[in-house]
Amino acid sequence: MNEHMAVRAGVVVTMTAALASSGSVSALAARDTGPGDARASRPGAAAGSAEPAAARQRADRVWLRMSPLEDERVGVGMPVQVFFSRAIGSAWGKRTVERRLTVRMSRPVWGAWHWISDREVDFRPRRYWPVGQRVQVFADLKGVRIGKGLYGAHDRVLNFRVGQRHVTRIRDRTLRAVVRKNGRVIRSMPVSLGKRGFRTWSGTMIAQEKRAKMIMDSDTIGLPGEYRVTTRWNVRITYSGTFVHSAPWSVDDQGDRNVSHGCVNLSPSNAYWFYRFTNRGDIIRVSGTGRTLTFGNGPTPWVLSWDRWKLGSAFDRGVKGRPLW
Repeated sequence: MNEHMAVRAGVVVTMTAALASSGSVSALAARDTGPGDARASRPGAAAGSAEPAAARQRADRVWLRMSPLEDERVGVGMPVQVFFSRAIGSAWGKRTVERRLTVRMSRPVWGAWHWISDREVDFRPRRYWPVGQRVQVFADLKGVRIGKGLYGAHDRVLNFRVGQRHVTRIRDRTLRAVVRKNGRVIRSMPVSLGKRGFRTWSGTMIAQEKRAKMIMDSDTIGLPGEYRVTTRWNVRITYSGTFVHSAPWSVDDQGDRNVSHGCVNLSPSNAYWFYRFTNRGDIIRVSGTGRTLTFGNGPTPWVLSWDRWKLGSAFDRGVKGRPLW
């Protein structure tokens, strides 16, 4: 298992636990990670493995979890994620699952499913979600055969809504983060990005989770003893441990030079503002760092073009959402 998949598996494990309860939307990481590309030690269980005791007695049953959370307000870039407790390895099994997944929308648009792995399938619209969109996802899988000796354990319904269009553009050339709301610039903030050897990822990412306070430890990126610091106003943008966060120690460098271990450093006041402003699924674009974001290092649906995204469907095509009402 490579770095990204190892970290990603841990995030998904805790994500499924969060989705199974009424916990905070920020409870997505199994352990606090260091600034930059933190290699976190996380539970080795597979995605969706947290399931009721009864399920463990029925090895032929496949349980599922979904993201976002029920009734969550998300950003325009948020994908639907469906996690399975067992691998759906066959092509016909994947086709069966997709046929039984229905996405209803208050304003129907085109989208497509994409199999991230045999245990996860994601849905994204062709373009960002319309502002104010209401979405309902129905998994009609109870008793349905979806693999050799595998049957869906239950049905599931998920409802969520899309908030305002928040897009943040961070350029290495200018060392500024420009925040737009519904196309209008509302804030411009100096930043410090990853220094040489720890370049920040460039690409289109989404806000994945928010933590008001956490410990970042250099041991998680293979640099024991270099730092162990409590950080505030943390917004995760990659599975591998990249955050936008408060960095009072680098305020004099922000807007001038890169000094971080891969994270996006902000002043305390700017970080607090960004933390309060941001919803999960908001778009964050970083450019010019010379290090390209890899697909799968987080929910990364916008790394792929629409044509490439559709190829990840069991049917190699998109579908138009059904009317919600």
